[in-house]
Amino acid sequence: MGARFYVLDGVDGCGKSTQAKALCARLGEVRKCEPLHLREPGSTPAGERIREVILDAALALGPAPQALLLAAARRQTLDDLVRPAMEAGRDVVMERFHASTFAYQGIAGELGGEFVLEMLGTWAGDPRPDLVLLLDLPLERALARREGGDRFESRDARFQERVFEGYRRYAELVPSAVVVDAVGKVDEVTERIWKEVERAGL
Repeated sequence: MGARFYVLDGVDGCGKSTQAKALCARLGEVRKCEPLHLREPGSTPAGERIREVILDAALALGPAPQALLLAAARRQTLDDLVRPAMEAGRDVVMERFHASTFAYQGIAGELGGEFVLEMLGTWAGDPRPDLVLLLDLPLERALARREGGDRFESRDARFQERVFEGYRRYAELVPSAVVVDAVGKVDEVTERIWKEVERAGL
């Protein structure tokens, strides 16, 4: 079986990082090869610089420039890290991908979901994820877990609600995306994720 590209996504505080580490561990055990664990934006030197700009709440930056910068960071990550890893037979597990840009800039930022998907597909569409796992945690619980005050975490409740709605809409539009209940103990959510991985035949 060839290398696979998995994405974990969802609102801030839903448990992406914890579950990405758990998925990497399980894949490593089952497939006898340690996956490449990445985050977006970030993972490359350019991506980390862009991440700093994107999250800086003190810097004026509208949804359209945000989306363009995110596409640039993602293209770099795909070219420099994802494709080489997969060509070498290594699975990739990434925290955040197109669903985040769709939800934050496309829906909450009002750029338009279809517009954002078309832009990302053109500029950052290959390799594409085999499976996108959207961690679904009630918004009030996710908000309670947050610690920082970056550009997005500091936005008002209505913005956060629109982000939450955006993820639900993404799941309806993108065949490779599945919603995973993120309520419960960490191990319980981990098992739900693994069941989806198995169900997808990956």
